[in-house]
This record gives sequence, C-alpha cells and structure tokens, in this order.
Amino acid sequence: MTNDELQFSSLYLARFATSFGFMTVLTLLPDYIDALGATGVTIGLFITALELARTVGIIPLGWAGDRYSKRVLFVGALLVSALAYLSFARVTTIPGFLAARTLQGLGLTGTGLLGLALIGELAPNDGRANLIGKYNAFRMAAGIAGTIGAGILFSLTGFDVLFGLLTILLITAAVSVWLFVNGDESTITGFAFADLALNRRILTFTSFRAQYAIAVSLVRKWVPIFVGVSAAQGGLAYGTVVVGAVLSVEKVTNMLCQPLAGEFSDQQGRALFVSLGGGAYGLIALAFPFASRFEGLVTFSVPMAGEITGAVVVALLLNGLLGVADAFREPASMALFADEGKGEGITSSFGVRSLVWKPGSILAPLAGGWLMGQFGIEWVFFVGGLAALSGVATFFGILTWNHGTGALRQW
Repeated sequence: MTNDELQFSSLYLARFATSFGFMTVLTLLPDYIDALGATGVTIGLFITALELARTVGIIPLGWAGDRYSKRVLFVGALLVSALAYLSFARVTTIPGFLAARTLQGLGLTGTGLLGLALIGELAPNDGRANLIGKYNAFRMAAGIAGTIGAGILFSLTGFDVLFGLLTILLITAAVSVWLFVNGDESTITGFAFADLALNRRILTFTSFRAQYAIAVSLVRKWVPIFVGVSAAQGGLAYGTVVVGAVLSVEKVTNMLCQPLAGEFSDQQGRALFVSLGGGAYGLIALAFPFASRFEGLVTFSVPMAGEITGAVVVALLLNGLLGVADAFREPASMALFADEGKGEGITSSFGVRSLVWKPGSILAPLAGGWLMGQFGIEWVFFVGGLAALSGVATFFGILTWNHGTGALRQW
C-alpha cells in the first residue's frame, strides 16, 4: 500500500471504530431505559447528556487541532472513547449512565472534528466530497455492525464481552493512526473561529443547519425508541435484534449512496444536494409514525427476532429511505465547510459546523421527551419532519434572494 492509502485506511478504521461504539449504545438505549426505569424527560436527558459533553470540547479542540498536531489529539480522543465504553459495561444507575454518556461525548467530539479535518486536508479540492463520502461510508458500515452485531452479542453474552471487544477495536485504531498517519504541517496561530463564523457561505448555510439539527436529533434518536419501547409508551415493543435491524438498514442505504452522492456534489454543487436531501428527510420523517397502522399487513417469524409484523417492514423501508436522503446531504455539507476552512483553519471550520448543530441537538431531545410524554411519540416525528422542511425552505429563500437560483449549482 502507498503512504496515502495507509493514511486513509487508518482514518477509515478509526471512523469505523468510533461509529461502532456510538451505534452500539444507541441500539441498547431501549434496554437501558427499561432496566434503569427512565421515563419522559429523563429519556431526553439520556440523549442531551451526550450532546452537552460533545459541545464542551468543540472550541478548544477546534483551536488546538489547527494550532497543534491533529494526529496526536486524534489518538488521545480515541483512547478517551475506549475508556467511555469500558464504563458502559458497569452502569447500574441513571447517574452512572449519564457519566458514561458524558465521557462518550467528549471522545466523539475529538474523533469527529479531528478525523474530518485530517480527511479534508488530505483530500484534493475536486474530490473532497467523494472522499468524505467514503470516510462516512465506514461510519455507516460500523452502524450496521453496531446495530445487528451489538444486538446479537448482547443477547448472547451481555455487556462485558460486547464492550470489551469495542475497547480493543478502538485501541487498535489509535495505534494505526499513530503509526501511519503523517503529522500535519499546517499551523494556524490566530483564532480561526472568529473569521469563519462570519464567512458568507457558512452564515447562509447556518439558516438550514440550525433547524435541521432539530429534525435529525428527534428522528434519528427516536427511531430505536419507537421500535423498542413498550406499547404503553407508544412504541412497537420489539426486542434488541429488531431495533438493530431497523437501525442498520438506514446505515446500509447511507453507506452505499454517500460516495456516489459526494462525487455528484463535487460536480453539481453542494447546496443542491443539501436541499434535496433535507427536503426528502423531512417528508419521510412525517410518515414514520404511521408504520404502526400496518401492524396486521403481514406476520412471520424470524430466528432470534421472533414474530415480525407489517409495522416492522414499513419501519425498515422508511428508515432505509432516511439513509438515502441523508446520503445526499451529508458529504455535500461537510465538503462545503472543508472548502471554506482549507488553509484558514479547517478544524475550526468543522467546529463552527458542530456549534451550529448543538442548540438543536441539546434542546430537541428534551423537547422530544416532553412531546412523547404529553402528546404521544408520533409528535416527535411530526415536529422533526417539519423542522427539516422549514430549514430547507429558509435556506432556499435566503440563497436565491441573495445570490439567485444559480447558486444551488455554484455552491
């Protein structure tokens, strides 16, 4: 393998490992909810604790990543993540779970920002979205392994073996990055956040991203809850294996589509693909709660999963379509921020991207828990879908008003 291939392969492995951990905990979230007796706003707090921790490190890590070695900081974040997943194996109380989620969030912030910054710097300008799409495809592959694999391993072995294997994978990724990824030579001595926060394109794109964060934070986080929690709480009441299957289908479609969608966005424009993906995501989210109406459409048995009904089939289909929609948006969005940050502070550029996301990702789960408790779980999806559509409409309006309709293809 060439030096570039070793570098990209090491970063892909790290992306796989961190995403495997994230999806493992997400898949097991209904089990933690039932085991710890969480309800209502406490369920939202399980998600918000992660997002608060992910927010804390954005600015210092963004600054440090541009000022010092991204590789060293990235390895450190991988090791923090390994410690977090060891903690999940010993959780017995709600405060213990929240502490583990906090540590997990800190590790995810470091690996997320620094990994994307390294990919963005290594990638050529005319192929950046395509390579980011490939990088994200490994995240999706981990999502498949982390949902189906985690569900099966948890059913067979419990927490200890599952989180032990995950820790080994993260340590292996850290060693690989340390050995094969070159130390970056770029150094930004100023505070790039200030300039990039006022960047014209970034400000325009913020009108979409701030609202879309609400949509994804509600829909993506509540899909496993909807499928897994008891019927008394409005869910479908299926086990971990079914929850994992529903989550994994979104990862499969996203994984398959991201590299190609990224390549097209390199050619046709970032803004066009962001708008198409965001609009489709909102429409599909609005349809998701109606999956329960297809309960009696079909019924059949699957080994380890038990009896499967039409509601599960529809949930699988809709979550797969959500993966396609997000595959259009994500590489184009990331490439836009990398384009603006290259040479100006690429880690800080991704930091600005993360900060714009945080208000929605922190507050939306609490609102989702309240909506679920007061009006029913279906309202979580209705509000999420409308937030996505509102974000697209606002972005399109500002973009065309200030720059004309041609900006959809030029950005």
